[in-house]
Amino acid sequence: MTTSRSITVNHLSVNYRDIQALRNINVTVQPGQLVGIFGPNGAGKSTLIKAMLGLMPVITGIVTYGEDYLAHQLERVAYVPQRSHIDWTFPATVWDVVMMGRVSKTGWFRRFSAVSRQLATASLERVDMLEFRDRPIGALSGGQQQRVFLARALAQEAELFFFDEPFVGVDQKTETVIFKIFRELADSGKIVMVVNHDLGESITYFDQLILLNKELVAAGPRDWVLTRENMSRAYGGHIGFFGHAA
Repeated sequence: MTTSRSITVNHLSVNYRDIQALRNINVTVQPGQLVGIFGPNGAGKSTLIKAMLGLMPVITGIVTYGEDYLAHQLERVAYVPQRSHIDWTFPATVWDVVMMGRVSKTGWFRRFSAVSRQLATASLERVDMLEFRDRPIGALSGGQQQRVFLARALAQEAELFFFDEPFVGVDQKTETVIFKIFRELADSGKIVMVVNHDLGESITYFDQLILLNKELVAAGPRDWVLTRENMSRAYGGHIGFFGHAA
């Protein structure tokens, strides 16, 4: 399902352990966009998407999707957290993990339908991981694990996709597969928001950028955001374009 609705963030401020993590963030994300969220360590990148999804409390502000709060529509959302926040010792196979993406559609303790199993199979094929379906998730490489969680997100049939640092510790093949699927999702009218730290050439894959350093430095098309002034404001003048020293 495609969407014509936008995500709107209005005056969002967040405190984390009594420290202001985000201050007065205002941004709108249109459907059909692949959006990268960038900024230095501690800039509030992960905090932004968690606050948008209602996964942490906010001090002020609201986040809407269409006419309603985004946090009231989480059935439309696929969210993949940082790999470091996932318990890889949990005794689940690749197939188990992907089928978890069908629970919200199926309901707890109900039998998965043939349609759900077909979607899970197609999602694993799409990320080139079907042959690993019976492997324990903890036995895979970092790149393989990330592809499995992308398959779970695809199986959810979501409208909105949020990924937190999906390229950390992955191989080039996985990065290529992930960006290809992100592009396909955006081109089909979905909203895809990605927390990223890499200022290398991969930044050119994104349609729009959100540049943060606890407050919004800039948001919009790459060429508009990636100015020397904006980068200096975000990174303190220590970094230039595509990761080269300023």
